[in-house]
Amino acid sequence: SPTMLASARLETIVLFVASLDRSLRFYRDTLGLAAEVIDSHDGAIATASAGPVTLVLIPRPARAGESPVLVFELPGGIDDCAEALARHGVEIVVPVSEAPDGGLTLDFLDPDGSVLSLHQPAGAPRR
Repeated sequence: SPTMLASARLETIVLFVASLDRSLRFYRDTLGLAAEVIDSHDGAIATASAGPVTLVLIPRPARAGESPVLVFELPGGIDDCAEALARHGVEIVVPVSEAPDGGLTLDFLDPDGSVLSLHQPAGAPRR
């Protein structure tokens, strides 16, 4: 439906980076963004605030088209969105699953193969 993401906000951009230290120096020291390193279950990552959008820097090799990942924050209804995307023939690359913060996430591809992601906070209604 044309209103599927009408209530969503682009909240996070995930960047896969070759060197966390180098990227942290760039975003924090060169660009002046507020940044912090976070130890996650998969190792250290960093976040940098750019207004209402958070950049998440993950040290990981990436193929073309894998990064950046645009993450849309949903107030709820991730299962309905997943079904609507499937009805539209959208390729789902990671079905609805638990996100590191306890919420839910879903990754899919745009027509050019770029990864888009939906995130729903913990406790929000799935439908």
